[in-house]
Amino acid sequence: MFDPFDLLAPIYERLIPPPDPEVLRTLLGLSPDLSLLDAAGGTGRVAGVFAASVARTVVCDASPRMLGQARRKGLETVQAELEELPFADATFDRILLVDAFHHVRDQKAALRELLRVLKPSGRLVIEEPDLRRLPVKIVALLEKLFLMRSHFKYPAVMLALISELGEFSTLAREDHFRAWIVATKK
Repeated sequence: MFDPFDLLAPIYERLIPPPDPEVLRTLLGLSPDLSLLDAAGGTGRVAGVFAASVARTVVCDASPRMLGQARRKGLETVQAELEELPFADATFDRILLVDAFHHVRDQKAALRELLRVLKPSGRLVIEEPDLRRLPVKIVALLEKLFLMRSHFKYPAVMLALISELGEFSTLAREDHFRAWIVATKK
């Protein structure tokens, strides 16, 4: 199956600027005793920033070439689709999903899996482009044209999907072009 991310792997980090690590660090509430899963973490561009701040960091992605970039940075990697994670229940204290939720084929199944591998009192942070903004709508259209299997969701829809899956407290935060969804498992 054609995977545009395998083609983008060698140049991905030059094309896509990294997110603000301080915003993510605050939303994640990181500490040295925690484990972190960078779900659909690709080249590890985000996980690499936080690896020294936590006890364990794992980058999980479906693209072998993206994971190859993460391994070259010394990061632990696991190849898998988010809809079928190869981890035991309650494995991670924190899960991060940056700019990737819109690429997931079955978003509800992926959320169910992410929440399954999240420990009680654990936190899931999703950073996504905010579809309510015109530039993001244009990017969404372009990604569809380039066969990137993109399915952008409005922040309220992402919050509703998480709420349907169980007992979680959720919070949305936004800036000019991004939205963050934070879910804490009860």
